[in-house]
Amino acid sequence: MGSSLPPKEANLFKVIVKSYETKQYKKGLKAADSILKKFPEHGETLSMKGLTLNCMDRKSEAYELVRRGLKNDLKSHVCWHVYGLLYRSDREYREAIKCYRNALRIDPDNIEILRDLSLLQAQMRDLSGFVETRQQLLSLKPNHRMNWIGFAVAHHLNSNSSKAIEVLEAYEGTLEDDYPPDNERYEHNEMLLYKISLFEECGMLDRALEEMQKKESKIVDKLSFKEQMASVLFKLGRFDESESIYRSLLFMNPDNYKYFIAVQKCLGLYSDNGQYSAGDVERLSALYNSLKEKYSWSSAVKRIPLDFLEGEKFQEAADSYVRPLLTKGVPSLFSDLSPLYEHPGKANILEQLFLKIEDSIRTSGCFPGSPQKEPPSTLLWTLFLISQHYDRRGQYEIALNKIDEAISHTPTVIDLYSVKGKILQHAGNFAAAAALADEARSMDLADRYLNSECVMQMLQADQVGLAEKTAVLFTKDGDQHNNLHDMQCMWYELASGESYFRQGDLGRALKNFLAVEKHYADMTEDQFDFHSYCLRKMTLRAYVSMLKFQDRLHAHEYFHKAAAGAIRCYMKLHDSPTKSSTEENDEMSKLPPAQRKKLRQKQKKAEARAKRAEEKQEDETATTNTSKSGKKHNARPVDLDPHGEKLVQIEDPLAEATKYLKLLQSNSSSSLETHILSFELNMRKQKILLAFQAVKQLIKLDENNPDSHRCLIKFFHKINSLPTPGTDSEKLIWNVLEAERPDIRQLHGKSLIEVNRSFLEKHNASLTHRAAAAEMMYLLEPDKKMEAIKLIEDSTNNASLGNNVLGPVNEWQIQDCIDVHKLLETVFGDQNIANSWKTRCAEYFPYSTYFEGVKSSIAAYVFDHNNLQNSPENGIAQNPQLKSNEGELGALNGAVHIVDDLSSLSIR
Repeated sequence: MGSSLPPKEANLFKVIVKSYETKQYKKGLKAADSILKKFPEHGETLSMKGLTLNCMDRKSEAYELVRRGLKNDLKSHVCWHVYGLLYRSDREYREAIKCYRNALRIDPDNIEILRDLSLLQAQMRDLSGFVETRQQLLSLKPNHRMNWIGFAVAHHLNSNSSKAIEVLEAYEGTLEDDYPPDNERYEHNEMLLYKISLFEECGMLDRALEEMQKKESKIVDKLSFKEQMASVLFKLGRFDESESIYRSLLFMNPDNYKYFIAVQKCLGLYSDNGQYSAGDVERLSALYNSLKEKYSWSSAVKRIPLDFLEGEKFQEAADSYVRPLLTKGVPSLFSDLSPLYEHPGKANILEQLFLKIEDSIRTSGCFPGSPQKEPPSTLLWTLFLISQHYDRRGQYEIALNKIDEAISHTPTVIDLYSVKGKILQHAGNFAAAAALADEARSMDLADRYLNSECVMQMLQADQVGLAEKTAVLFTKDGDQHNNLHDMQCMWYELASGESYFRQGDLGRALKNFLAVEKHYADMTEDQFDFHSYCLRKMTLRAYVSMLKFQDRLHAHEYFHKAAAGAIRCYMKLHDSPTKSSTEENDEMSKLPPAQRKKLRQKQKKAEARAKRAEEKQEDETATTNTSKSGKKHNARPVDLDPHGEKLVQIEDPLAEATKYLKLLQSNSSSSLETHILSFELNMRKQKILLAFQAVKQLIKLDENNPDSHRCLIKFFHKINSLPTPGTDSEKLIWNVLEAERPDIRQLHGKSLIEVNRSFLEKHNASLTHRAAAAEMMYLLEPDKKMEAIKLIEDSTNNASLGNNVLGPVNEWQIQDCIDVHKLLETVFGDQNIANSWKTRCAEYFPYSTYFEGVKSSIAAYVFDHNNLQNSPENGIAQNPQLKSNEGELGALNGAVHIVDDLSSLSIR
């Protein structure tokens, strides 16, 4: 390195390298310039200067210098290594790998290049190459522990666990008998536990057990040791020994659900679907009664039996479970009980129990059958629980009455206002829900959760500006948007993007959806530093677990929502192109040639000015972010497109949508929404076979889903309307469809009209299915429009099965009714019928602002400008950074009261 230079310049070259490593970039540049004065074409110096400039955000100069250096010295491993580092800094990992391989051709035993290459191979999951590089590192430095461990992990990741075990055993053979010393015991313990997990993964259970018994004294993580021992014994069929260990673990932590489930499995009393025979229920009941005597303070031992008990025994267990929690006043009680509502019949039993408790406390001040007087707050929390129960069941009128009574009982409990807001949200009154959430927030201005809950409700009410001003109260420096982006606050970005999409602002919607996508890209990049760190610190089990998590990262719910939102935005852009790409061209074509030429010149000048301003801004940012010493500051780059205006100016929206669709198809293939989007997108792109593939997947996942039926009928209706295939490719597509068509059971010997009729007969009682059948009837037989509409109008809102103490629970959901109303307005295009449907739904959903129900109107907002004590913007006076927003927040000054048709709807 620098060997072709005279001694003085060679020393200066070492200064460049050291300055780069210590981030003294100015000093490194100075040394590089000194060498280049005498040797202006020295390749390695040019490359190192470029690498230094890259660290100072002068990327264009950096690439130019590195390429010059490489051109001048193609046989220098330093130049190739630097070129790889440059690509790596820009996340161009595949190009970086190519550069490293070229460097290794010149210097095959360079430890640093091999180590850097191995990190990139792990990042890119080039597992066979990772194994090869790790083997080479081990052969060069066999006395280094990290090389042994890295080689073993590489084999494990490459699905060769047995070879990984051999490597670890060979490594242990190099150790002394008294290894490890006290300061390395934990690292050695991690390696042993990792090796045992490999035995278990390979199915070598006897060897795993033997290893654990042999090395028990060297394993310091006793909890993990016991858990792994119990797991191995269970897999070996030694259930009694496994149960004994799990019981000892329960003694350590009697609230760990995993240990209770493991004890059940050891006793043969566990069912994946939650269905148990009467004999199993009796045995389970006896088991948990004995455990309850031993661990009386455990919450889990009392809660788990509620999942398998039925009838009177369930009621007794639920009664004994909820009483102490109502006395104590646990706001999360309903969240704990909510999974029970999925069990048939249990919701009705709980309703009867709650009402019985409420009646007893009202009349006697005690729980049923108990002589002990309860504090007044018990009634409050009982009403709180009952209101959430009726909210869950869709009986919003009763839920609101109960929560209003609770508020009258104790007006200072914040949770009451939050729950009332959620009830109104579920009932369809988003504006009132947002106002109530804001009232709850104003009661405790230091609570971040209440602030976040309020922001979410405002976004659902499409009050985006107000939500931003509220969120700014809990962000650094009053810079709301950038701080929430830096903190990867994805729930905010998703809710904001969905709100902008509903309002038709596709630029801002895309801005938020793509911000979420960027967070996931950043998470993928964040694993890079752990490839070396975890091997060095020996956190091997956590490392492998992290890599597996990263491999399924894009299957996360938030990414799915963001990608689906972005795809919908792009499809909407395709359906309704922005004015800049269509209308402006039409308007320009109508102008005389001279004026058209003049207008184009003006546009070019404006674009040039904007580009120069951008470049100037970037230069200023780079200068600001770099200190005199050349070190970079972590200043935030300026967002040159805060409203997403450039995002909507793309030429091919469907091509952009396809990028995100491929990610969904590879990571969320079990989601119906993925294939619905695939169908809609590919139909727009005229990709017939890909659209057909989406239809087949939809039928495979859920053939009874209304959207699956829609896609099936739409696809074959489109195919039947196509002209006779003329080209070879069209004939090929037609032949494929003809070959595949018999595999679709619904189409066997039936026309599309008969398929639609069969679907309707099968799902005649469901509103959503009737709406889908009506829509397809209108598509297939346009002359039967009124008959199709009558299918929807004749739908009945039946009460769901079950004995409900305070009234029936109707089946129709508010969102389904909204979808039907939009269908009548857009697809059928009959405003009178749509209005009639709206009037009908207003009776079922009286609080819904969409249907303008009788109890939904917000008559006025009353502001008390003189009293800011409880104002939502109380934080302004306390935070000078927010004073600039004070004028914009005037709409919230004072205590907000909603004047509704029901006096109970007004906030305290």
